[in-house]
Amino acid sequence: MPLHIVAHPLAQEALALLRDRQTPPERFRRAASRLSVLLAVEATRDLPTCEHTVQSPLGVAVAHRLAVDLVIVPVLRAGLGMLDALLALVPQARVGHIGLQRDEATAIASQYYARLPSGLARSQVLMIDPMLATGGSASAAVGILKAAGARDIRIICIVAAPEGVAAIERAHPDVVVYAPVVDSHLNAQKFIVPGLGDFGDRLYGTV
Repeated sequence: MPLHIVAHPLAQEALALLRDRQTPPERFRRAASRLSVLLAVEATRDLPTCEHTVQSPLGVAVAHRLAVDLVIVPVLRAGLGMLDALLALVPQARVGHIGLQRDEATAIASQYYARLPSGLARSQVLMIDPMLATGGSASAAVGILKAAGARDIRIICIVAAPEGVAAIERAHPDVVVYAPVVDSHLNAQKFIVPGLGDFGDRLYGTV
């Protein structure tokens, strides 16, 4: 199963704020940022490092630095709401963007934009998309990344549905999904239940 549940208490507290329909956009943004950092910490837990030394004010210390190129790829537009939090954690990361438009009737995603850094075959890619619903958009975005050369891809999302996780497992079994929760199901409109509503609309106050 390509799924890693992040059950940290602070992650669950932030998720509770995001679910609450009374949470205003400014608090929603702060909670989304906190949760994104916690998810990213877990998704990067096993990144390779290299050992070297640094001169501290009191002596020489053994230190470790990342030994991999990290690329963060938000899926537009909602993924942008997680980007700043990840860049605060890993400021040296490179950033790509993928734009997908989902047909509301068929739930099929079509690409309208893609701008990705070079050399993805040598990079660890963190794809960020808050809602993993049907998995159609996420699968399409992973396909775009693989076509550009990416080989090591991890998905970070805030709420997942069982249907979306299953879709990733079928299409991309080598990709791990990091999320704080897998909800019950999708409704007839392909929204996650209980979910948290439309992430982008709540983030940007366009509800």
